Amino acid sequence: MLAVISLVAALIACAEADEALPRMGRAPAFTLTTQDGARLSLNELRGKVVAVTFIYASCADTCPILTAKMTALQTRLGADFGQHVFFASITVDPERDTPSALKHYADGHGADLRGWAFLTGTPAEIRDVAKRYGIYYKKSTRGDVDHTFLTSLVDSSGMLRVQYLGVRFDPEEMLRDLQSLVREGKTLGAARSQR
Repeated sequence: MLAVISLVAALIACAEADEALPRMGRAPAFTLTTQDGARLSLNELRGKVVAVTFIYASCADTCPILTAKMTALQTRLGADFGQHVFFASITVDPERDTPSALKHYADGHGADLRGWAFLTGTPAEIRDVAKRYGIYYKKSTRGDVDHTFLTSLVDSSGMLRVQYLGVRFDPEEMLRDLQSLVREGKTLGAARSQR
C-alpha cells in the first residue's frame, strides 16, 4: 500500500512539474525612476512575481488598452496584488514621460501604486532596458512612438518565465500564469524556510 501511495505522489509531482511554466533565463535587470521620483530596481522586487510592460503616457490607442487589461488584472488578483505580484510599466518615451506625467497617467487609469510602478529614465537607460527585453521602438514625426507590445512575467527568483506578444492576449491565461507563479514562489519560500 505504501508503494502505491508513493507512486501516486510521484505521478502527481511529475504532472505538476510538467505544468510548470518554462524558465527562459534570468530577467534583464534594470534600475529606473518611478512616478514618484524614486529609483526602483528589479532586484528590489525579488520575492514577488513581476509583470513588465512597455507603454507611453501620450499614447492614444494601444497603450490604454494594455493598461486597462492590467488594471482589471490588479483587481482580480485581490490580496496577492502588491504583496506577491507587482506590475512595472516602463515608458518608451522618456523625453516626455517625466515622473509627474507617468503619475498622471497612472492616476487616470486607476493603477494601484502599492503594487504598480510607472518607470522612466534617461534615453540611454530606456534604450538599454528595451533592447534587453526585446522591445523595438521609434518615435514618428507626429510624436507617436511605434513600439513592440511585449509583456514579460518574471518569477519571484528573478527568472523570465512567460512573454505575451501584443495586447490581444487572453487575460484569463495571464491571470492563471500569475497565480501559478505566486503558488510556485510560496512553495519555494516554504521549502527554504524548512531547511
